[in-house]
Order: sequence, then C-alpha cells, then structure tokens
Amino acid sequence: QVQLVESGGGLVQAVGSLRLSCAASGRTFSNYAMGWFRQAPGKEREFVAAVSWGGRNIYYADSVKGRFTISRDNAKNTVYLQMNSLKPEDTAVYYCAADRLGRNSKRFNEYDYWGQGTQVTVSS
Repeated sequence: QVQLVESGGGLVQAVGSLRLSCAASGRTFSNYAMGWFRQAPGKEREFVAAVSWGGRNIYYADSVKGRFTISRDNAKNTVYLQMNSLKPEDTAVYYCAADRLGRNSKRFNEYDYWGQGTQVTVSS
C-alpha cells in the first residue's frame, strides 16, 4: 500500500509559477512509475506528465510541454511538478498517482494509488 500526499497548490497569476510536490509513503516508491493528472470542473481527468521509476523516461501532455517539468527524488520518496508560464486553462485539481507495475502510462486507469489532490487556480 502506498499513500500519496500532494502539496504546493494555490492561487497564482497567469505567467506565474508553482511547484507541486507529492510525498509517498512506503519503501517501494522507487519501483513505481509516477504520474500527474488534473481535473477541471465539468471535465474529465486528464494526463499531465509521467516519469519512470528511475527518472529516465518522461512524458508530457502536449498542452504542458515546454512549460511543466516532472522530476522525482527516490531518496525522499517525492515526485515534483514544476509549472511555469501558467495559463488560466491550467486551473484544475492536480493529482499525483503511482503505478506499481511501472508502465509509465498516460492512462489514469493504469495507476493504482492516488493522492487527494491539490487545487491550482490561475487568474488572468
């Protein structure tokens, strides 16, 4: 069992930056692929970014490529999402997720554990 706790969300003006953190419990964190997803009101949950267990393979949604950076520190059991040049359309609840099979997927149903989410609001 893995528990995930996100932090770092908040209110920011457009073109500003935020850094989200996701702290994981459990000794097997380094074996899991990790992902970030987001869900805006009235919309489906969508993929944002994913990083493989060793940090070598990284994927981004086209909508955030070049603005967001995912990284992980296995020694700290933490995955990060650095968000720069934020836009109002980035407003959503952001969730981190862990895939115990390490698939590094863009599909939310291939992740086994989820955090409670952190709200990011970008004002224009």
